[in-house]
Amino acid sequence: MDAVIGLEDGTIVKGTGIGSEGAVSGELVFTTLYTGYEEAMTDPSYKGQILMFTYPLIGNYGVSGENFQSENIQTDGIVVREACSSPYHHKSTRNYNQLLQDEGIPGISGVDTRMLTIKTRESGAMRAALINGSDDGEEAVNLARKQPYISDIDLISKVTCQEPYHIKSEKSVFGKSKHAVVIDLGLKRNILSSLLARGIDVTVVPANTSTSMIEAYEPDFIFLTNGPGDPMHAKGAISAVNEFAGKLPIIGICFGNQIISLALGADTYKLKFGHRGANQPVKDLETGKVYITSQNHGFAVDGDSLESTDLSVTQINANDNTVEGVAHEYLDIYSVQYHPEANPGPWDTEKLFFDRVVRTVGGDI
Repeated sequence: MDAVIGLEDGTIVKGTGIGSEGAVSGELVFTTLYTGYEEAMTDPSYKGQILMFTYPLIGNYGVSGENFQSENIQTDGIVVREACSSPYHHKSTRNYNQLLQDEGIPGISGVDTRMLTIKTRESGAMRAALINGSDDGEEAVNLARKQPYISDIDLISKVTCQEPYHIKSEKSVFGKSKHAVVIDLGLKRNILSSLLARGIDVTVVPANTSTSMIEAYEPDFIFLTNGPGDPMHAKGAISAVNEFAGKLPIIGICFGNQIISLALGADTYKLKFGHRGANQPVKDLETGKVYITSQNHGFAVDGDSLESTDLSVTQINANDNTVEGVAHEYLDIYSVQYHPEANPGPWDTEKLFFDRVVRTVGGDI
């Protein structure tokens, strides 16, 4: 099929359609991942976005479904240079194109993703529209310009769970089991896996759960997950941090880092094109060590705004000095901006971060 992608600045790029026929619009973003396309596409943090892969060949090891981070593909559309139609891997059950078709997701291949990536880096992430089944570039541009800006959309309600659910860990790490209430803002499954593997029972609750309901679960700590869009829309989670600060440990990943900062008096802002990929260097300010991390976020904490709070910066991005972690000066509240649980991706921060979680609630690692 013919396919086309149009940007709000008038750019039109034609290619070959993959996946499902149809039209979608959203913010065009790129990721530098060269493996992990299953994990990326099913990450709820990509809701509301059209995901472009900078690595030229996507789909070469097929699709197994074992590493999905949610039930379905979350990104609204896909842009690749080449989609592999004949993958090879002993766990593969279908190819990349079949996955997109099964999920009803339109995509485009055969386009100059390098040019689009450079344009995004220079001009910033832009609204875009992808049409699979037509090469009408003007229509794509018009659709892109009608798309609301991502800061104006409440995407959290589209990815959070609808009802609470509980999972008991099969591990025994503590003398008495520990229990986390996980506020689902767009939860990745590997976050739960990392907690459960350390003997922590979890109760996952929707993003708008009241503080009284959270308290009724009698948690040992509160955990804030990753999620899509502008953290200012996470009103329920911000209220929860305000309510439980000083009463319980509060820990966050990615979106959670921004929400904790907002709740305790700091500001956030939209990055020009965000951090998305598995090779982001993060420097720990206490040890001086640099870790290579997996990231997916378009907003960041304003470091200068932390000066008027009791939060301090613990880690920074070694490329652009943006905030990669915060901690409260005297309460058990801390978070990181990257994904220590990411799979695939570097695993050194997984142990570093989640072992600290265990120690925070009285475990011995």
